[in-house]
Amino acid sequence: LKEAKEHRPPLDCRPLLENSVCETLSLGTLPPLCYLNESVLEQTASERPDQEKILTQTAASHSDLIAGVYEGGLRIWECTFDLLGYLESEGVTFSGKKVLDLGCGAGLLGILALKRGAQEVHFQDYNSTVIEALTLPNVLLNIEEEEEEEEEEEGEGKSSSPSPKRRATGLQTRAELARCRFFSGDWASFLTLLLSSDPPPKYDMILTSETIYNTASYPALHAVLSQLLAPVGQVYLATKAHYFGVGGGLHLFQSYVEEKNIFSVKRVKDVEQGLQRHVVLLSFKERD
Repeated sequence: LKEAKEHRPPLDCRPLLENSVCETLSLGTLPPLCYLNESVLEQTASERPDQEKILTQTAASHSDLIAGVYEGGLRIWECTFDLLGYLESEGVTFSGKKVLDLGCGAGLLGILALKRGAQEVHFQDYNSTVIEALTLPNVLLNIEEEEEEEEEEEGEGKSSSPSPKRRATGLQTRAELARCRFFSGDWASFLTLLLSSDPPPKYDMILTSETIYNTASYPALHAVLSQLLAPVGQVYLATKAHYFGVGGGLHLFQSYVEEKNIFSVKRVKDVEQGLQRHVVLLSFKERD
């Protein structure tokens, strides 16, 4: 287990974007989402801060999961795209809401919420390296993209706009980052850390993808959801039906949730291509 901690963006964000190669995801009516190229991230692992050494370990072992060491946050998994597609098709709104991207990895779900007007977006991943080397840079890339679009609309054009490194230290960037918080660590200690706040945060929406593959994590995950979700909040969970070789999956998680009798569970989207995948909506049960 990894003790939870908060990661505050450095005053000078320019080093986070050095030698970065980004890609852009465009999906329906969603705003473009920028993210670091995974292959380049691996190839430049030796040049990046990595106290956990997970970048070199995953490259050496060619593994997407090292139990208790690395929980897969450097990859964007299929179910993240499923959930983004569902949010787009249903026109889910984020304006004025407090949002948690739980097990965020690249942070695309939280970044969408940020672009769509969320009041606050908090990002959490098991690994501190994922937060520092991937999530935070991705947030910066998307803030820059919006700044550049605004400059173009004002007629200044790309040629007159500041360089990405300069924009990463601008006042507007700092203001956007002030709407975000970044955390690493296991879910049990993450919950303890947030509950120590006065008052503890309550999220209108919790977004989470590919996080129920390990049945041993269900108690901690359920505790986070039940104690941090606002009374009328909603949890959007994207998952595979079953995770071969790991043991978890939707049926086992739904059985665990139903046994606890705190949340109602509604399957809102099924994807039949390849491994069967689902998007599930959790909300508190109404009490008499």
